[in-house]
Amino acid sequence: MSRTGTLIRMLAIQRVLVKYSLDDIIKETHLLRPLRFLFYLAPRRRDRSAPIGERIRLALEELGPIFVKFGQAISTRRDLLPPDIADELAKLQDAVPPFPASQAKEILNQAYERDVGEVFKRFDAEPLAAASIAQVHTAQLKDGTEVIVKLLRPGVQEQIEKDLAVLRMLAGLADRYWEHGKRLRPLEVVDEYEHTIIDELDLMREAANSAQLKRNFEGSDMLYVPEIYWDYCRPEAMVQERIYGTPISDMESLRAAGTNIQRLAENGVEIFFTQVFRHNFFHADMHPGNIFVITTDPEHPRYAAVDFGIVGTLSPEDQRYLAENFLAFFDRNYYRIAKLHLDSGWVPPDTRVDQLETAVRTVCEPIFNKPLAEISFAQVLMRLFRVAQRFDVEVQPQMILLHKTLFNIEGLGRQLYPELDLWKTAHPVLKRWMDEQVGGRALLQDVRDNLPQLRDAMRELPAILRQLGEQASDGKIRFDVQSPELGKIRRQLGEQRQQRYWLAAAATGVIAGTLVLTLGSLPVLGWSLLAAGAVAGIAARP
Repeated sequence: MSRTGTLIRMLAIQRVLVKYSLDDIIKETHLLRPLRFLFYLAPRRRDRSAPIGERIRLALEELGPIFVKFGQAISTRRDLLPPDIADELAKLQDAVPPFPASQAKEILNQAYERDVGEVFKRFDAEPLAAASIAQVHTAQLKDGTEVIVKLLRPGVQEQIEKDLAVLRMLAGLADRYWEHGKRLRPLEVVDEYEHTIIDELDLMREAANSAQLKRNFEGSDMLYVPEIYWDYCRPEAMVQERIYGTPISDMESLRAAGTNIQRLAENGVEIFFTQVFRHNFFHADMHPGNIFVITTDPEHPRYAAVDFGIVGTLSPEDQRYLAENFLAFFDRNYYRIAKLHLDSGWVPPDTRVDQLETAVRTVCEPIFNKPLAEISFAQVLMRLFRVAQRFDVEVQPQMILLHKTLFNIEGLGRQLYPELDLWKTAHPVLKRWMDEQVGGRALLQDVRDNLPQLRDAMRELPAILRQLGEQASDGKIRFDVQSPELGKIRRQLGEQRQQRYWLAAAATGVIAGTLVLTLGSLPVLGWSLLAAGAVAGIAARP
């Protein structure tokens, strides 16, 4: 989108904020503050008597998918929001206004190149749920299988591209003019988010993500992932097994079913850390609208997850670094945390480790031995942010998805079981993973994984050494640096080559002569061969 188009979109955003009487946000927008008088000319300003939570929700819905996703993320943090605003934003998880059924059928007709009635035994026009990027309909395959059909919203890609251009412009201004711009790397953060959100627009990719996660948890009694029906999947349409469960946000129904809430919360933590560290493939959009609970066995509840448009992975280096930081945190080894930040290059090399250790200890120590309900992570994060500013800690864009997921996980945990001991639950999972990475089992696994390459290398090694020896003795390998030691090595290689030739000749003569004498037909030839072998053996002596 052109600069003019981006500016027009920014003005449109400001107009929506004015329309819903969210004037305070405009006053805090420094970039366009000089032009804010223009925005007050917008017609149909809503009455401020409408609840502010409703006005915020409606504004986010009108602004489009990226803003809806922001509202979804913060809706999980009821500890940070007034109850009325949290209730309204929770509606963004699966209650975004749907697009018409006629459009849904037209999308399917074009995707399958035939009428939707020829593909499904039943297709329900009323959507089951509508979200910012797609909406879901229930249907039945010809064989009677109950499924859900997920469809991209019409025009969603164009809308997202416009908003990404706005974000990129603001990030560029922040990078150039904001005092913390270089450290927080806003352009890289926007690039990372763009990669994530664009991937979400391909439902074939989401289907592949779902299939991978299902394999990872095959046979698990903690998490169930619905089946994908590949024959019916297209980039704009995905068909998946329909599951029946209780929404994670419906605490009243979960308690009425006798669900073991503590076990459910602890399993959630274990699932998350298992995805991040054991599988290195994690569901990165875990807001309440995407998580259900199967309560057929209330004492052993099972999660069921949907919507795999956003998944995350980490490089082996980031994975190891993160695990070591978590373990050091659980063990209260603040020196280790400071040292890890220094070794990873996340802080300037001249940073004093003892000062960073003291700063981290001051922030983290007060939250130990407290249940989740008594920990204000908002305050902890703010204090850590101030520490980061002081020590010039660089933001790592590749960690953005993980931070977002942790944000959602903590919100779910606080909603489910505020007494959850997060440290006690997560520590064994991480400890087991680290033991697998650095222990004897990890060494054996590495050897097993690399055995084919090692075997091939051992087979080729003699030929490589022989070739190098021959080239060196023939003078084909020349060294730029002349020294007596190198000359001596060259002479030794040549002598060894000659010695190998004479030894081979000696062995051949002795073996051939012995065979001829054993047969007894040509004794003269046999003794001659033995004599030649003896002469060759003498010549082979150094």
